Amino acid sequence: MSGYRGGSALVTGASSGIGEAFARALAAGGSDVLLTALPQERERLEAIASELSARNGVRTEVVAADLTSPDGPESLVEAADRLAFEPRILVNSAGFGLVGAFAEQSLERQLAMIRLNVHALVALTGAYLPRMIERGDGIVVNVSSTAAFQPLPYFAVYAASKAFVLAFGEALWAESRASGVRTITVCSGPVSTRFHDGVCCNGEQTAVKRQTARRFLTPEAVVDAAFAAIEEDRPRAVLRLPGGRALSATASTAALFLPRRWEMLVIERLSRRLEH
Repeated sequence: MSGYRGGSALVTGASSGIGEAFARALAAGGSDVLLTALPQERERLEAIASELSARNGVRTEVVAADLTSPDGPESLVEAADRLAFEPRILVNSAGFGLVGAFAEQSLERQLAMIRLNVHALVALTGAYLPRMIERGDGIVVNVSSTAAFQPLPYFAVYAASKAFVLAFGEALWAESRASGVRTITVCSGPVSTRFHDGVCCNGEQTAVKRQTARRFLTPEAVVDAAFAAIEEDRPRAVLRLPGGRALSATASTAALFLPRRWEMLVIERLSRRLEH
């Protein structure tokens, strides 16, 4: 990331997992970083910020914000502006997922998931992308998931939210690339994070840990794939667990040869194995 030396990056979900890995890689490459996560994560954010500043000699800032609140994204942008922190790189990494039948889950938690995974991501992109286009320079990284590639019973809202992120991000790649701004959408399988309570950085870890045992992607692998895609000007970076291609191929084959209702029944059976 030496090519980004002297720049600046705003990273959401920066207290752990993929967000923390992005913050560390960007700071190591010489970028100033603004780290944000939930208010209860402030102490950890400040510890990470102090470490990155001391190790890399970059400017670090911390803004604790609840991006599930309606005014959370706007408050974050206002705080960054007060700090005179203008990101050249925006990393939309904050997100969470829930597993279980839609009708049996807390509706408020699922609406909060949409506010974070979709609304906050669009709001922050909408705040900074026009500025990047006006400057003729910038990078937007949106963290999606391999769950974006098909409807997933028992992960219904999560998969739908990530499908939105993928479609949105790829459309922005096409719209903005001529301006000098690059947009990359990262679609990864389960990623190892420090959260194991059903709410995690990419929303899949706890849901599938019984099926995948200890086979997780590392946050660093996700970051490396994103950087490679940026350098190659690709709209997406996709990372799957070993065996993930087989599951994806099964779903793809079902889509090609089965009526939609049978396709969904096949996917429901596969998803049920992860849910129970």
